[in-house]
Amino acid sequence: MPRFTLIPEAHLLLVSEGCILLLRRQNTGYEDGNHSVVAGHVDGGETARQAMAREAEEEAGLRIAPADLQLAHVMHRRSDVERVFFFFSAARWAGEPVNREPQKCSELAWYSLQTLPANTVAYVRQAIDAVACGQTNSEFGWPDAPP
Repeated sequence: MPRFTLIPEAHLLLVSEGCILLLRRQNTGYEDGNHSVVAGHVDGGETARQAMAREAEEEAGLRIAPADLQLAHVMHRRSDVERVFFFFSAARWAGEPVNREPQKCSELAWYSLQTLPANTVAYVRQAIDAVACGQTNSEFGWPDAPP
């Protein structure tokens, strides 16, 4: 029997002055029209921090040194497949956010942490709320997963 595998992803919880950087997905076939954070898959041969730094540059033009990324939350998500999400924060970065993938993102903007858009992707909202409460890990999509 083949060994079970998880799909690893890195997500960026970039906060400045009480606001979080969100993007609105489009033309991806997944959660289009909804708000999420800069994120992407971890490629083979790179750490989750390296993947997050790469995705921040590719999607938003932000340069973040992997050493400046702090692990804020880990989520085990179940959908059609199982995934593990590493949510990182960063206290410093270079550059101003710019939408570098307009074919996949219709908006990149700062939103108040107190009033996230109603159409924020559910597991992203759960992670943001969990980090605000000091919770370092959670599960999503499991029948008996606690919030």
